Amino acid sequence: MRVAEVIVKILEKEGIEAAFGIPGAAINPVYEFLGTSTQIRHYIARHEEGAVHAADGYARACGKMALAICTSGPGATNFVTGLYTAQIDSIPLIAITGQNVRAQLGKEAFQCVDIAQIAAPVSKATWCITEPDQVPFIMQRAFQVAREGRPGPVLLDLPLDVQRADIPFDPDAYAPLPVHVPAPDAGQIARAVDLLLAAENPVLIMGGGVLLSGATERFVELAETLSLPVITTYMATGGIPADHPLHVGHIGVQVGSPFGNGFFLGSDLVVGIGCRFGDRHTGGLDVYTRGRTFIHVNIEPSHIGRIVPTALGIVADAGLALDALLAEVKSRTGPRSPQGRVARIPEDRARLARRTDYNQVPIKPQRVYQEMNAFFDADTIFTTGCGLTQIWSGQFQQVTRPRTYLASGGAGTLGFDLPAAVGAKVACPEATVVAVMGDGGFGFMDEALAMACQYHLPVIVVVINNGYLSLIRQNQRYAYEYEYGVDLTYDGRGIDFCRLAEAFGAYGERVTRPEEIRGAFERAVGSGRPALIDVIVERETDAAMGASLDAIREFD
Repeated sequence: MRVAEVIVKILEKEGIEAAFGIPGAAINPVYEFLGTSTQIRHYIARHEEGAVHAADGYARACGKMALAICTSGPGATNFVTGLYTAQIDSIPLIAITGQNVRAQLGKEAFQCVDIAQIAAPVSKATWCITEPDQVPFIMQRAFQVAREGRPGPVLLDLPLDVQRADIPFDPDAYAPLPVHVPAPDAGQIARAVDLLLAAENPVLIMGGGVLLSGATERFVELAETLSLPVITTYMATGGIPADHPLHVGHIGVQVGSPFGNGFFLGSDLVVGIGCRFGDRHTGGLDVYTRGRTFIHVNIEPSHIGRIVPTALGIVADAGLALDALLAEVKSRTGPRSPQGRVARIPEDRARLARRTDYNQVPIKPQRVYQEMNAFFDADTIFTTGCGLTQIWSGQFQQVTRPRTYLASGGAGTLGFDLPAAVGAKVACPEATVVAVMGDGGFGFMDEALAMACQYHLPVIVVVINNGYLSLIRQNQRYAYEYEYGVDLTYDGRGIDFCRLAEAFGAYGERVTRPEEIRGAFERAVGSGRPALIDVIVERETDAAMGASLDAIREFD
């Protein structure tokens, strides 16, 4: 069987149903058979980076892997940012790139670059397959690596003559390799419960690994059984409803809240499950760790003790660890009622919430998020990338369900939002999907709107438009006392995003007054096609942030 056909057969056997990519001469043999697949639907991107973000958004939304595929040379190198974005957020996907023939490797031939080496630092694993007979096993191993342990993207680079070769292969004899899921040590679980029951002010941290393992309900059950307050990392947004009486909310130096940061600083025991203690979450480590004991549960051994001093580290799948913790807790004690500061969480959370009910013109950005919270239902999927729009989103959006808030967390990738929204819509066609972005970020990947229009995927793009690279403007202003190179306006205004959206075939509408926002959302949904709402907001509104949890600068 032709290797190109073998590749598609294996993709099908591994459960791939969606492919996002751009064909080219070095990958056309695979495209021939991709085009005959009745299982895999291909969506043509307009930029290779966008193809990876779409595959990434697909995986985040539904938990299944997708394929990103492109040709060699600059096509392959355009994959790098997407791979990095997926890798740091632990998102599994398979990337396939075409390559020049084996005889040209290492000779600077046309569009011949060592993408396996280039992508290795930002992928979980990469292979350039130079022996046709090894294709089935390496692909089998690639899928296993992507799924096992801490998930992540893998890349397969396929020379053109390898794709054209013939090898013996029986699709019916192929089966995916098993994925090992590590269980926790019983003694360590017992010790963790000892510490929990002895602590005066413990907190639980839900990390993104809890969502990836499908264990959010078990996490909430553990919290409810012992009336333990829950802090969510940014990647765990939606893992517990925003209005749950035990939900403290986010903490951190950007998306944290005054209430959340203060509550955390009053804790004495921190149990982090499926988190990695990233710097935007912790801020200054001296403040974050002072006076607190840490228990860390993570599937990746190298993460234990890497950032915070860990009194007890448990290497395990988050779901299996939560099963064990629940069983141990229930064997020792009955349900507890919330007391003291835990009982006051709903009241204090509301009292210390930042304001969003602004009515002035130009529109305050905070008001846009208030309107989104009021209009879109709990099943709506939101994507967001980087910038003040993303920080405000993390501060103000109220999310109640897992896998409905898809953010570029560790990479902070401008332009992630729109192609990720396309992938999420493919994964969850019945859901409303909204990309929340700034005018700067939209310019990075606006061509993904063509993919949405071509395949009739009615995603909604909300552009919070202040005419600035506003996060960089704020950093320049307060850290360096200057402003340069961040103003995106010209000839009086800048890009007309509505006309640009219409050029792609989408619905476009500009909003300049707060009372117009809801109606614009209604018309966008009612249009039945991709839609862009360009919300003109106050230009120099700043976002609360700081260097440590006890030194956050607030702005009106």
